Amino acid sequence: MKPTIHSLLTRGRDALATALGLDVDTARIEIQCLLQHVLDVQRVHLLSHPAQELHESQINSYYALLQRRLAGEPIAYLLGQREFFGLNFKVTPATLIPRPETELLVELALARIPSPAQTIWGRGYAFRVLDLGTGCGAIALAIANARPDVGMTAVDASRMALEVARTNAQKLHTHNVCLKYGDWFSACDGNSFDLIVSNPPYVAEGDLHLLRGDVRFEPLKALASGQDGLDDIRCIIQHAPRHLATPGWLLLEHGYDQAEQVRDLLLNSGFRDVFSEKDLAGIERVSGGQIGA
Repeated sequence: MKPTIHSLLTRGRDALATALGLDVDTARIEIQCLLQHVLDVQRVHLLSHPAQELHESQINSYYALLQRRLAGEPIAYLLGQREFFGLNFKVTPATLIPRPETELLVELALARIPSPAQTIWGRGYAFRVLDLGTGCGAIALAIANARPDVGMTAVDASRMALEVARTNAQKLHTHNVCLKYGDWFSACDGNSFDLIVSNPPYVAEGDLHLLRGDVRFEPLKALASGQDGLDDIRCIIQHAPRHLATPGWLLLEHGYDQAEQVRDLLLNSGFRDVFSEKDLAGIERVSGGQIGA
């Protein structure tokens, strides 16, 4: 007798919960996602057809994915996509996996873009945004998708990551984004921006969290940044004033315990209206400041 949707959901849920220490609800959702992917169906199909038997090829595909997940590989890499800010993004091991807490950075950015941002003759987009270390393009494309009247530049030092971002831009039919290869501001050609956003590497190189969970499979270069995790943030804050129009904002995501240090760095570099904003978990997740009047 071939396994049914119900039996696979039940056994897979229990296996994930035991192997990875997931709560039962999370384990169930992950197994549902794997089965949806293999069967190419919506969640409602799984719930309404619990007795459906799988074909041999589907069973083999499902068990192959399950074994990889049991070994700890992130489900986003197994499925090849992750939802972020209401949009579906392609992700690969060349990019970080977009996380819900990063949506705060998008919300704070959108709140600082005037409406409407009229196009100025001879200048192109009146309001220009720069995303440093764009990865799969989640932050840049979420902003650009919400505000097609602004000009977005997205930079990354990984050509493979930029290819993923380019695929996502095409899939989302987002046309107001310019993707550039380079290390932080090296790709900006002296251009200035009204808003700079970044979710840079901010984990200390020796942090034990790098050896746990999903981050074990993510690109280390996009996670770790020096002995205290702040090397890249220091670099961005130091050079950002030369690339910000007056007035202009810089917004940075950082670690759970780095807000005070990031605020000090911003103040010491001449930023005003410096602040930190908490995410839904109550953690100070994003800090920023303004240059100029």
